[in-house]
Amino acid sequence: MKVLLGKTLEELQSIAQEVGLPRFAGKQLAEWLYVRRAVSFDEMTNISLKGREALKANYTIGRHKAVAEAVSQDGTKKYLFQVGEQYIESVYIPDNDRATLCVSTQAGCKMGCKFCMTGTLGFHGHLMAVDILNQIFSIPDADKLTNIVYMGEGEPLDNLDNVLRSLEVMTSAWGCGWSPKRITVSSVGINKGLKRYLEECDCHLAISLHNPFAIERQTVMPIEKVNHLSDVIGLLKEYDWSHQRRVSFEYICWNGVNDTIKHANELLRVLKGLDCRINLIRFHASPTSNAQDTVALPSSDERQMEWLRDYLTDHGITTTIRRSRGEDILAACGMLVNALKK
Repeated sequence: MKVLLGKTLEELQSIAQEVGLPRFAGKQLAEWLYVRRAVSFDEMTNISLKGREALKANYTIGRHKAVAEAVSQDGTKKYLFQVGEQYIESVYIPDNDRATLCVSTQAGCKMGCKFCMTGTLGFHGHLMAVDILNQIFSIPDADKLTNIVYMGEGEPLDNLDNVLRSLEVMTSAWGCGWSPKRITVSSVGINKGLKRYLEECDCHLAISLHNPFAIERQTVMPIEKVNHLSDVIGLLKEYDWSHQRRVSFEYICWNGVNDTIKHANELLRVLKGLDCRINLIRFHASPTSNAQDTVALPSSDERQMEWLRDYLTDHGITTTIRRSRGEDILAACGMLVNALKK
């Protein structure tokens, strides 16, 4: 069965005509899918019964619920969705009047970052736009969402067609009508995809940096071998970041590894002239890590992270420390491993 979720307005208009409905019914379909969030064709009461039956015979909406859920002591919720024979995870993070959903874009990941548990899953395929949107639409708290971050399993720029299609649905007037300022896409930095993303999308961007020195970065992020951080930053400096869109850098802190004065000054040097911010992240060691891994990447303590934050901020780059959420259910940064799978 073909699915409707993830189709553009133009595609829905063509589908309407295909099943014998007038072209304007495509806009009605879009409203039912993206505004009213219908889960069955029977809800679409302003579409003729004959038209609904024709749609049923050829299409499915594409919505399905999570197959498992875990709730953290801090209120964070992790959901497991089945996509074909694979499983992916999403994380819902409530925070006062803000509610953020962290969505996956691939099943597993092929980037191989040494600090990320998701990389241990291997890569099992791209998610289609319907699979990305279903995470957003099908969690119980969908109506409470204020922000979305594409920071779950996978590398978004490695699945750019489906990511951009899902973003088009989320931000278009015929779709969900969200402001691009409510959505952030995270990437390790893939220049080809990055350039296209910057040209075709107005959503925020977060780059996983983690070390400003190329040789050191390469030891924990293999992508540095083929997509150099210097090239990524060079590309970013070609764009205007002073208005709607924002660029930030994610920076996991390891004691004595990347949180020293040497690293702070290099960050200031390489990011000079770029209107950006830095988010410092506490390292979450895998509970299955062997002793050697744990020793190699010891987390910075709070005092050192506060020093690094203040030093960078005092020298012109707004820097914050991201509060850790959901660590007890393996829902924190870099910890998604489909642990809820039976």
